[in-house]
Amino acid sequence: MNKKILLTGGTGYIGSHAAVELSTRGYDVVLYDNLQNSSAAVVDQIELISNRKCEFIQGDIRDTALLSDTLSRLKINAVMHFAGLKAVAESIEEPLNYYSTNVLGTLSLLDAMLHAQVFNLVFSSSATVYGVPAYLPIDELHPTGPVNPYGRSKLHAERILSDLAVSSTNWSIISLRYFNPTGAHESGLLGERPTSRPNNLMPIISEVALNSRDRLQVFGDDYDTPDGTGVRDFIHVMDLAEGHRKALEYIGKEKGFEIFNLGTGAGYSVLEMVEAYKVASGQAIPVEIMTRRPGDVGACYADALKADTVLGWQAKRSLKDMCESSWRFYTNSSNRG
Repeated sequence: MNKKILLTGGTGYIGSHAAVELSTRGYDVVLYDNLQNSSAAVVDQIELISNRKCEFIQGDIRDTALLSDTLSRLKINAVMHFAGLKAVAESIEEPLNYYSTNVLGTLSLLDAMLHAQVFNLVFSSSATVYGVPAYLPIDELHPTGPVNPYGRSKLHAERILSDLAVSSTNWSIISLRYFNPTGAHESGLLGERPTSRPNNLMPIISEVALNSRDRLQVFGDDYDTPDGTGVRDFIHVMDLAEGHRKALEYIGKEKGFEIFNLGTGAGYSVLEMVEAYKVASGQAIPVEIMTRRPGDVGACYADALKADTVLGWQAKRSLKDMCESSWRFYTNSSNRG
């Protein structure tokens, strides 16, 4: 496969780390983002780390004409589709916005790809499509049953992709269902820096460690877990980025639609994350125990054997790596503020 790749949502948290991984491996990366929850400054950080230029196009995923022009004019060979909204609580408050961005946005991209005759796609999905675990660890055969609009929007998009792959043998599509990305690039130049209110655990813990938030609210300490707090499969964002590269390499060999979990296969509790971050940062992290949130589950972690067997991918980085890289990013003076 020719190595010119379009990354929708390319300046976002996961997209930007995938861009670094691809660029350093010799791919020509084109970033496409509307900057709703990221910054154009990320483009410079990607180029600084990878020592390669990335073309950046500011645009919305629902702008089919701009996408079609971009794909054709730049002779794109494959797409990684990261663009989307991803906050569970927000999706409950704004379901129409989530369906518009995540489902209609995916349809817009697919229309543009069809017009430009680009048939290779890696889709950014989520473990939220599984809903409440029926068993652990969760493999790809686990029944789906998302319990919020965000998860349902991802599952709707997956079903569209599956139907599309059946309709024509041209298509090669991989959906990556990942669990809880965290951490940052080892350089300290790139990490999770949402421009809106943070929803993920690590940025909130970091705000407490940096004294910009007085305490971490932990929702529930009475789950059936070792310490009573929720257990999740936290995966280092650079392991995740490597998983996307492995999927891209595989996509050139196989047609159809495939699903892979990307996770470590292990779970860490919220309090374990807090303790590990205390060690990494050397800072106190006060905790306030709250009642459970509706829709939260006690434990959720992946069976990622299929990704290992088929893609040759395994998560390699530890919880210590996640916390230390995160703290390095948040204390880097160029990322403060």
